[in-house]
Parts: sequence; C-alpha cells; structure tokens
Amino acid sequence: MLMAQNPYASTEGPKAAKAGPMPRANGKPDFEGVWEVPPPGGGAAFDVEEHQGVYGIPPGKGVIIDPKDGKIPYLPEADEHRKDLVAHHLFDDPQAHCVLSGTPRQIYAPFGFTILQPAGYTVILFEAFHAYRVIPMDGRPHLPADIKTQEGDSRGHWEGDTLVVDVTNQNDKTWFDMAGNFHSDQLHVVERFTPVDANTIDYKATMEDPKTFSRPWTIGFPIKRITRPGYEMLEFSCVEGERDLKHYTTSEGGKK
Repeated sequence: MLMAQNPYASTEGPKAAKAGPMPRANGKPDFEGVWEVPPPGGGAAFDVEEHQGVYGIPPGKGVIIDPKDGKIPYLPEADEHRKDLVAHHLFDDPQAHCVLSGTPRQIYAPFGFTILQPAGYTVILFEAFHAYRVIPMDGRPHLPADIKTQEGDSRGHWEGDTLVVDVTNQNDKTWFDMAGNFHSDQLHVVERFTPVDANTIDYKATMEDPKTFSRPWTIGFPIKRITRPGYEMLEFSCVEGERDLKHYTTSEGGKK
C-alpha cells in the first residue's frame, strides 16, 4: 500500500527509538536510502529568510546560518532587483512553471529524494520534476565555464566523513525560493553532507556570487531518512512550461 506523500510530515513515529550511527560502505558513510527535508528546513522552499505566513504558506524562521542576521547579503543593485521581483514578478518563479530548481533549491523542494552511491559517483534522484543529479567522485575537472546548465555541474569528494559537493556552471534562470531570492550565472555553491546518525544528515550549502552578493552566505538544516512503513517515491509530473498559473486567484498568489 502506498502512503500519501506529505512533504513536511515527520519521518519518525512519536515513539521512534534513537537511531544508531550512520551505516558505512567502503570505509565511508552509506547515505543510500530515501530522504526528505522536514521543517524547519522544508520552509526554505517558501523563503530561505525568516518569513510571515502568506498565500497559505506557513511562517518560518528561515535557514540562513551565516550571516547571523539571517539575511542574504545582496549588493545594492541586486537588492533593488529582488524588491522588484517581490512586488511585480512572483508569478515568474521558475519552479512554479516546472523548471528544474537548481542547487541548492532542489534539495529542499517539497517531496523526497533517493541517494545512491554506485562506484565512483553519488546520484540523487528527486521525486519532484523528474530531476536528478549525477555527481562524479573521481576528481575530474568541471565543465568549461561558458557551459551553463539548470542544475549546475557537480563534483564530489570526501573530507573525513563529510561529502563535499562543489557546484559550478549554473545559469541564472533559477531562484532560491518562492520569495524572489535570486542569483546570477556566477553562482558557486559548496554543499556539505555530514552524517549525524543513521537517519539524519546535517546539510549545509554556502553560496558565493560576486555579481549578486557582497559576501558568501550559508544555509543549514537536517535531512531526515524516510522510515515510514510502505513509503514509496512516486512520479511528480510537472512539465516545463506549465501554464496553469494563469488560473490562480490573487488570494493564492496569482496575477492581480
């Protein structure tokens, strides 16, 4: 029997036993399994900064851990552009039109994802948007800088028990959330997946973009293993170019 997909449900029952250490394979943490980002990390899908409830979106504290004020350090011109997006262009959120979400947003997009670790790679298969990431672990160089992609070019390596993923070559067509937080095609992301216990990964991602931000900034939250009996990843069919937003009422975020 398939369980209903709830992107923000707890991954553990109320009486779940404390998890033991993360399993290991070939001397490294074995992350294979199905995972999700519950609250508070799941709230980053709405706004990575602290936010009020609006359009049925629950309020949240945000997930920015550096700088301490929890704000994205926009350059002045970029901050003005972000204000314009909020005031006039939230309808244009790329994810709302079923475009791939980019890194790191794809991690905290609603719904679960599967991590696989075949020899020489880490692979992440996302329930949402038919998205996937194939992360080589063999030290190969990044793609040439003039090649830009929606999800970027990921290269992974281990630093002790932490999986570090260096992401370059993203285009400027994705946002960090539904709140108009954006970046340029100079975005450089470094992700860190650190095991806490068998059912928990501490996730951090540091963003650097000299065209948009005055300094690097970092988000962080736990990723939880999905342990609910009968859970199965389903197909979340969302086709690029989706046009149904024109039917949304203004109360639900549609155009005024």
